[in-house]
Amino acid sequence: MTTCRTDVEHFQCKVENRIATVRLNRPDRKNPLTFDSYAELRDWFRDLHYCEDVDAVVFGSNGGNFSSGGDVHEIIGPLTKMSMKELLRFTRMTGDLVKAIVNCGKPVIAAVDGICVGAGAIIAMVSDLRIGTPQAKTAFLFARVGLAGCDMGACAILPRLIGQGRAAELFFTGRSMTAQEGERWGFFNKLVEADALESEALTLATAIAAGPNFAHMMTKTMLQQEWSMSIEQAIEAEAQTQALCMQTGDFKRAFDAFAKKEKPVFEGN
Repeated sequence: MTTCRTDVEHFQCKVENRIATVRLNRPDRKNPLTFDSYAELRDWFRDLHYCEDVDAVVFGSNGGNFSSGGDVHEIIGPLTKMSMKELLRFTRMTGDLVKAIVNCGKPVIAAVDGICVGAGAIIAMVSDLRIGTPQAKTAFLFARVGLAGCDMGACAILPRLIGQGRAAELFFTGRSMTAQEGERWGFFNKLVEADALESEALTLATAIAAGPNFAHMMTKTMLQQEWSMSIEQAIEAEAQTQALCMQTGDFKRAFDAFAKKEKPVFEGN
């Protein structure tokens, strides 16, 4: 059995009860990303697709903050001295992290407290579900450092979550979206107090992990793939997906439990 790697160097990771909890580990600086943490997170999420001991992921906050984005001194400074070829290698690597999260095959829940900006906001955005605290401040602040808002898939993904006009405002101004705006606009699924954030995220992850995990993987896949499909293509793709799910043991377990008036116990196959 392929198991999830927890001996990581540039972020924190633990696996318990089939839930992987990861978090950036520089709370003294509001958890910025570095070249190394970008690359290690990308590789970890790529490998996660094959891990059989994890059914859901919580990407947590640390020290009252989610992430301050790319480290000013360790990333932004060096970027100003790079050639175009080197810059493109970096921007493709950051995009590869997004693709790895999207394609990891496991539902990802972002538990967002405090500062959640730049690449940190992107990680929250690309997660499947987001729980925030009233103190969460989310900003796509690329314009404030002289860059376009179209970073790591933001212009494709954020408008689908909160609407084109709201996303455009955040991109052009670089201002923070308050937690209350985020919940009202659909970015956050819910808000909870900071001392309940991790337990709330783990409770949700546990409930998801107890479900039909092959079917969850297909749901995550189709949520991503159907963005570029016509309605007719989507209906056909979903017909094929459901036919596959109807061949799983979990589908039969659900029927047998219903017939016995019991709650189904899913096994993920």
